[in-house]
Amino acid sequence: MQLEIGKIYNGKVKGITQYGAFVDIEGGGTGMVHISEIANTYVNEIRDHLTENQEVKVKVIGINEAGKVSLSIKKASENAESAPPRQRKGGERSNNGSRDNNNANKSKPNVWEPKKQTPPSEMTFEDMMSRFKQSSEERMCDLKRSTDRKNGTRRK
Repeated sequence: MQLEIGKIYNGKVKGITQYGAFVDIEGGGTGMVHISEIANTYVNEIRDHLTENQEVKVKVIGINEAGKVSLSIKKASENAESAPPRQRKGGERSNNGSRDNNNANKSKPNVWEPKKQTPPSEMTFEDMMSRFKQSSEERMCDLKRSTDRKNGTRRK
């Protein structure tokens, strides 16, 4: 099953960390609820709000290129409590002043699909080198970030 951004799913909390909770989504897939997306109030300790194996309703708020799913419990509960939004006509202005084009949104739902990876046999040397440099840079940034956290230093 493909997850759609903006849809609400049932899930079960599978793991709790200091920065969020991992949720297995009914029908397949796992995502993370960041600590800021757990409740409408300040959350200091996640275990005060969630327990492992707890059933929760989650809303998919994003899926990055690597396929990591971002979830929100508070946005799922906001949607359940509020009435469905009024549909605007094509030329009507939205709250932020921009024109709404409903026809474009109806033709293709907001579904994340992974970026098509070209197999190495079809890549040029420059393409392979570019991919290597990009992944290497990402790994170095992650390593630097984790060592900074362990040492207690913060980057500006």
